[in-house]
Amino acid sequence: MRGLQDARRDPRAPDGGLSPLPGCAAPAVAIPCGRFAPSPTGPLHFGSLVAALASFLDARARGGHWRVRIEDLDRPRVIPGMASDHLRTLERFGLHWDDDVLYQSHGAERYAVALRQLERAGWLYPCICSRSDIAQAGLAGAEGYRYPGTCRTRSGSATDSAAWRVRVEAAPIEWPDLVQGPQRHALDALCGDFVLRRADGIITYQLAVVIDDAIQGVDRVVRGADLITSTPRQIHLQRLLGLPTPAYVHVPLALDRQGDKLAKRLGAAAVAAAEPVPLLCRALAFLGQSLPPEAPRLGRDTLLGWAIQHWDVGRIPRGQGWPAPPLPNVADSPEM
Repeated sequence: MRGLQDARRDPRAPDGGLSPLPGCAAPAVAIPCGRFAPSPTGPLHFGSLVAALASFLDARARGGHWRVRIEDLDRPRVIPGMASDHLRTLERFGLHWDDDVLYQSHGAERYAVALRQLERAGWLYPCICSRSDIAQAGLAGAEGYRYPGTCRTRSGSATDSAAWRVRVEAAPIEWPDLVQGPQRHALDALCGDFVLRRADGIITYQLAVVIDDAIQGVDRVVRGADLITSTPRQIHLQRLLGLPTPAYVHVPLALDRQGDKLAKRLGAAAVAAAEPVPLLCRALAFLGQSLPPEAPRLGRDTLLGWAIQHWDVGRIPRGQGWPAPPLPNVADSPEM
């Protein structure tokens, strides 16, 4: 998406759609590509390792690239130095990425181009509703209250200091999740029109991830099951912006003893990267993958090579999540 020019509406596009964003066209020869995209708001925990390992193995097993993106748009929540800590942790576990790391905080231009496209096509409008305003409307959605459309008739420029929402439609969006099975969600009932740029100017996750998956050539998104309701929003944006829709694999979440998702914001313990093999075995077991009897005694890279050769998406259990399995019994020290 380097050297972007002002996007123009394409009258030839179906249903008054938009011309594809520059730099996001599918390559002539498609190379399989996966990605891991952590937010530097806390250390990587076991659930992070599960998602990273699943995406890494899936990409490598398909003979493809594996890329890393740092989702650091929400600057007030970013912890200084945490992105570097994430990268060091991945390296310690042997999860080496291809090409340069993409930092979303450097992507203002590419996100602005997408917003201009959507605004010119009439898909965006400014919104001044607060969370309490939305709650008072009382419309239930999948993740709390959904937006009632209060500001849909407002007009303004994308430079206004208001949140900017994208219009959604009533028709359901369907896709086949490779782990969770067929999915069907109507955005008007799920969330309503959703925010792409906050009132403080920060671009939201939904827009940024769509643009950056296209830039990085991601053809299969492997991530946690908590993001499955984000997928129809992202497919909606992909269609509006003329971007390819990748395949989706939503793996179960690792839960704590209370049944809550392991999360950085809740202080989930960081993975102990000093001894990667036991945790890699634990993550592979969580993902339903078979392990050789000698797995705990293998060297890190040998174990990863075995896991790539035997990777099977079909073995990943379907479900939202469950507690992580215990550490495997390590009778001998791993080979170095």
